[in-house]
Amino acid sequence: MLRQISEDVRVNLKDRLREVREIIRQSRHDGSGDASILREATSHLPPFPGKGIEGLLSHAASAVDEALSIAEAFVPHERPIKVDGTTVKGLGTYFPVGNEDRQLDAERLFRRDMYYLTKAVLAGLNIDNARIHEADFAAVHATMRKRHGDLLAALAAPGAGLQAIAATCSALLVECLNQRPVRFAETVPGTPAGGRALDISCLAPLALACGLATTGRDGAPEPDMLEIAILAADIRHDRIVQACAKANPISELTPVFATLLAHLP
Repeated sequence: MLRQISEDVRVNLKDRLREVREIIRQSRHDGSGDASILREATSHLPPFPGKGIEGLLSHAASAVDEALSIAEAFVPHERPIKVDGTTVKGLGTYFPVGNEDRQLDAERLFRRDMYYLTKAVLAGLNIDNARIHEADFAAVHATMRKRHGDLLAALAAPGAGLQAIAATCSALLVECLNQRPVRFAETVPGTPAGGRALDISCLAPLALACGLATTGRDGAPEPDMLEIAILAADIRHDRIVQACAKANPISELTPVFATLLAHLP
C-alpha cells in the first residue's frame, strides 16, 4: 500500500514538473518558444513597473531551461534509447498474472511506454503543444485490471486467440478515451468540438500496436510496427469513431480490431 501511494505521488509530481518545464521552454527569449505562454502564465500577477520585464523573464526562462537540461544529463532515466515499434510490449506483459509487486512493475512499464509512444504518435501526426499525463495512463492500467478482469483472464488463458486480443485492445482504447491522458492546446485542429475524434487519432494506434505486439507473428516486434499502427488506425478512423459512439463500444470495436490484427503484418 505504501509503495503504491509513493508511486502515485511520484507520477503526479513528474506530470506537474513536465508542465512547468514546458511553460519554461515555451518562454525562452531566443525565439524557440511562444511568448504568449509566458503572458498566460503570469497573467494573474500584478503589472510590473517599467518596461522590458517580459524580455527579462524570457532570458530567465532560458537560463532555467538550460540549467534543467544540464541537470537532466546527469540524472539516470528509464527513457528508451529509441522509441519505435520495438518499444511496444504485448498485452500479457502490461497486464500479467501475478502478485501485487509484479502488477506494480507492469503498471510502471505500461505508463512509461505509453508516455513515450504517445509522444512518437503525436510527432507522427504533426501535433505540437499537447501534454501527456503519465498519471492518467496509470489510471487506465488500474481500470483495466478492475473493470476488465474477465478480458485479461481470457487473454492469459492457454490458446487465447485473436478475438481475445482484439477485445482487450478495444477495452484499452475505451479506457484511454475515458481517462484522456493527452490534453491538446486550443489551437489544435479538431478541438474542442472534435476533441473525441482527435483523441482517437492519438490513442487508437497505441491500442492497435499493443495488439500487434501480442499477436507476435515472428516473436519479435518490428521497428516500423508503430508506424503501421498509425497508418492502419488512420485508415479505419471513421469506423473506430463510430464504434466508440455506440452504447457498447467494446463490442463494436472488437471486430474492427480483429480485422486489422488479422491482416496487418
